[in-house]
Amino acid sequence: MTKRTTVDELHRKWLKERPGYAKAYAELEGEFQLASLFIGARARANLTQEQLAARMKTTRTVISRLESGRMKPSTRTLEKFAQATGHRLKITFEPTETRRPRPRREARTELNKV
Repeated sequence: MTKRTTVDELHRKWLKERPGYAKAYAELEGEFQLASLFIGARARANLTQEQLAARMKTTRTVISRLESGRMKPSTRTLEKFAQATGHRLKITFEPTETRRPRPRREARTELNKV
């Protein structure tokens, strides 16, 4: 009998062995995270895709697309999803890199006087 390879094992292997795969995966990381958030919220609400679709007044196909990461939802869709699953929508911006803060204008003026 042959050993079965799980998706997670294959994913880890390809990340190590295939630079193109790793790059493409990194570029899609945000979409994967959003899809995971959708799935988690629906699971916590204990809803099927059909039940969630009914609450949002949409179709199961739309829910499936949201959860697959194939769709970039509008803010309105995010709000409807949050309400239908009993969650609060929170959108944040996080810095992508650490940057040195620029000196305040007063500090620069003081430096010029010296």
